[in-house]
Amino acid sequence: MALSREEREQFLAEPYVGALSVTAEEGRAPLTVPIWYHYEPGGELWILTGRDSRKARLIDVAGRFTMMVDRVEPTVRYVSVEGPVTAVDPGTREDHLSLASRYLPREKAEAFVDFAERELGPQVLIRMRPQRWVSSDMGAA
Repeated sequence: MALSREEREQFLAEPYVGALSVTAEEGRAPLTVPIWYHYEPGGELWILTGRDSRKARLIDVAGRFTMMVDRVEPTVRYVSVEGPVTAVDPGTREDHLSLASRYLPREKAEAFVDFAERELGPQVLIRMRPQRWVSSDMGAA
């Protein structure tokens, strides 16, 4: 059963690990990778990734990507959203800390951001406007 607009937006706003997909180079399947993301109902979805990463390069070329999140308990439910990139900006420490804090306790988030700044290089914040939605709760009556 498809989710209502409110249900799907609220579900996407939860801190699930997303599966990001983007069109890849000719002769290759789409790149699909797990990723942390941020979304608030009615707004844009955003991610952080390495400025020079394959993911960032492919998103730049495609101009759009898909994010899918799911769960299996208490029912199998998923939301997939696809849309155009609306902005790409340098990622800041505040952006990184905000995102990491969705997934980790505050003290661990700060340690993770310290590690990321040291080891992962410059990040970009990529915003996407949700345009096409697919959703279902397979246990809904």
